[in-house]
Amino acid sequence: MNVTLQGKNNIAAGFLFLAAFMIYGFVLIYLRDFAPGKESWIADYSTGKHFESRLAHVHGNLFAFINVVVGYLLLRLPVGAFAAKGISRLTLAGMLMPLGILSEVLFGVPPLLVIVGGISMVAAMVWFGVAALRLRLPEQVRPR
Repeated sequence: MNVTLQGKNNIAAGFLFLAAFMIYGFVLIYLRDFAPGKESWIADYSTGKHFESRLAHVHGNLFAFINVVVGYLLLRLPVGAFAAKGISRLTLAGMLMPLGILSEVLFGVPPLLVIVGGISMVAAMVWFGVAALRLRLPEQVRPR
């Protein structure tokens, strides 16, 4: 896969993931404001599954946005093919974290996906940060 495809994949996955977690946000609004038994939902809003549901929503949207930004930057910055591939894949794998939180809430799945996704996203950000520090800027944009 070339760098262009890597960036494109992150942008596409990021926007689709963003849309999915935006829809999930509407589900949370429904549960809080319109669903039968909404009083119970409101009473337990900051604990347990209710808190984790909101945590999944927030991280899903954040990680989706990070994928869009990473994809765009991979298309624009002269990052090497190996680094671009690794950064792209780790950033995509980071989206396992909010999916893992949702899996915990809905199905009682152990938090393995949360851990893998979190570590992947942090590793991607460190790798991209180091890659950005190593970039050689064209002469016309270097500070004097």
